[in-house]
Formats: sequence, C-alpha cells, structure tokens
Amino acid sequence: MNIGIPEILLIVFVILLLFGSKKLPELARSLGKSLNEFKRGQTESAPEKKIEKPAEPADVEKKKDV
Repeated sequence: MNIGIPEILLIVFVILLLFGSKKLPELARSLGKSLNEFKRGQTESAPEKKIEKPAEPADVEKKKDV
C-alpha cells in the first residue's frame, strides 16, 4: 500500500473542505490533547513489570543442599 504525494494532497484537500481552514487548528489541537490523554492513561493503567534477577549458580547449589 503505497501512498504518494498526490494521494496525500487529495486527503488534505478533502479535510480542508470538510472542516474549513478556521476549524483545522482547533481540530489538530484537540487531537493532540486526546492522544496525550490516551498515552497517559496507558502508562497509568499498565502493570509495572517486575524484573527478577536470574538465580546465581551458587544460590542454586545452596538451595539443593537444604
């Protein structure tokens, strides 16, 4: 799926027709705020990963003896 310059220009033109040049900055601003909220929500709700250290060979031998 290759999108070239003519396709991008057509998409931008259609967006300008739909929203108008005055509403476009407001739309972009609200989209940016939404993305920031989404990312913030993702990082807050993601469980923290605990990184466990692999057992050292000396620790493994001590556990076998016990």
